[in-house]
Order: sequence, then structure tokens, then C-alpha cells
Amino acid sequence: MRRLIVNADDFGFTTGINRAIVEAHTRGIVTSSTLMATGRAFDNAVNSAKTVPLLSVGCHVVLIDGEPVLDAKQLPSLARAGSGAGHFRDGMKSFAARALTGRLDPGEIEAEANAQIRRLQSAGLSVSHVDTHKHTHMFPAVLRPLLRAAKACGVCAIRNPFGPSKPLRSSELLTRPNLWTRYAEVRILRALSARFRDSARAEGVATPDGTLGIVVTGALDEKLFRAIAALTPEGTWEFVCHPGYNDNDLKYAKTRLRESRESELRVLTMPDARQLLLDQGIALISYRDLTSDNGR
Repeated sequence: MRRLIVNADDFGFTTGINRAIVEAHTRGIVTSSTLMATGRAFDNAVNSAKTVPLLSVGCHVVLIDGEPVLDAKQLPSLARAGSGAGHFRDGMKSFAARALTGRLDPGEIEAEANAQIRRLQSAGLSVSHVDTHKHTHMFPAVLRPLLRAAKACGVCAIRNPFGPSKPLRSSELLTRPNLWTRYAEVRILRALSARFRDSARAEGVATPDGTLGIVVTGALDEKLFRAIAALTPEGTWEFVCHPGYNDNDLKYAKTRLRESRESELRVLTMPDARQLLLDQGIALISYRDLTSDNGR
């Protein structure tokens, strides 16, 4: 049996992204989404989520390239309290280095993740799962406190950020050299996957078998989507996507994903997208379905 959760990241980032996520759910194959607690369009995202009760909404925990919910003075290993106060201190490269060398405070990560999840819950949302911006919870230094925060908030599912050993055929990679670097990075980081599964299992937190789509972030088109669907392994997997509108709000936002968001929206709302998955023997589910299965 093959099952697929299609999760749209960055809910709450801009109103154009919010609108696209709702469209990708109502007219397409998106079943779940993760919302940024400090996104500039947070209130709009909350109101939008309440109009689509079948959309499973989780928390997109942000620890880099954004602003914390807590005061920066409470998060010295994560955020700047002096110049640039109110912002997380790291981009991905420096965050990874500090995560791998023990320079992040787990208590700060747990407290900030807890605050972000609670903000969604206080807005009246039932938080079905958690993941992190830029997949920072692939690092054990982030995963362990994130799992504690999720459980404390009653959230019992988390993204497994590691993909299958063969996310694409070699022929696809050979014709798209722009994907090589990303593919190499993902392959190297798979060394952390066994520890991830052990940690999630020990805490009793449900997780899919892995994640599809990370290698093609920013490059997804219909051909790549069909190729990924054909290679989806047995089990339950999550397809990560970033639909959106490349409007004025996005123009001034800190993101490398702009035109690609509209391309992804077109793929996710293709008239035959749902049938394509059915033809491959893939059933669409949400994170809410995953946790219901886990509780049986």
C-alpha cells in the first residue's frame, strides 16, 4: 500500500501564499499545511484555515530566517538581542554548524517551539503535526527538544525530513544539473535518518516513512511530479510543496522561492493530478489521518 500526504509549507508567510494553499487544497491535491506562527500573514492564514475544515493544519516551527515568538533575550543561542534584535541569528549553514557542534541550547528550542505551537492553538486551530522551516529538525540537537514541545502541546505527529534512497531516476538528474547539488546534500544528510526514526519512536510521535519533493524544491514541474509519483515507495510518505502567488508581498519577502511557487500551484491543481496518483496506486491522506491510524 502506498499513501501520500501532500503538505504545503509556509502558510502565513504572505496572503498570496495563503490563497494559493487554500486553492491547492480545494481544487487540487494538498491535504495538509504548516503555518508559521510569526508569519506576516498569520491572521489571514488562521481565518483561511477555518474555511477549509478538511485541511490538516500543523505548525511550521521557525528557528532561522525569521522572528521568534519569545523575547530574543530569552533565546541567546538562537536570536540576537543586540543589533538586529528580534530576529534569529542564523541562516542554514551557520545554524547547521552550531547544531552539529553543540552550540544550541535545547531548552531555548523547546520553549520557542512550544510558544509557536501554542500561538496556533490559541487562535483556535487544532494543530495536527509539526515540521520546521528549512527542515532544521533533521539535526538531533533540534529534534529532541522539538519532540518534547510537541508532546507537551498535545501534538503527536512530525515530519520525517529524510527521503528515500532513490528520489529520482538517474536519467532525470542527468538532464537537470541544477538538482545535483541538492541531491548530494540530501544523500549526505540521510546518515541522520536512523537516529531520527529512533527518537520519534521513543517519544511515541507518529511520522511518515519519509519525505518526497525536497530535492526538487524550486524546480517542480509536471514531468518531475510524474517521475516522483512513479517512484514513490511502499508505505506512507509526505510530499513537500510550496504553492503561492508571486505578488508584491512576496517580492519583498526573504525567500528564494518566487516564480516557482506559481509553477507548483499549477502542478498541484492539474485536472488529472488526483487521477495520476490513483493510477499509481497512491491514496491521498492527511496528517490527521496519520494520527488517527496511530491511535487505533
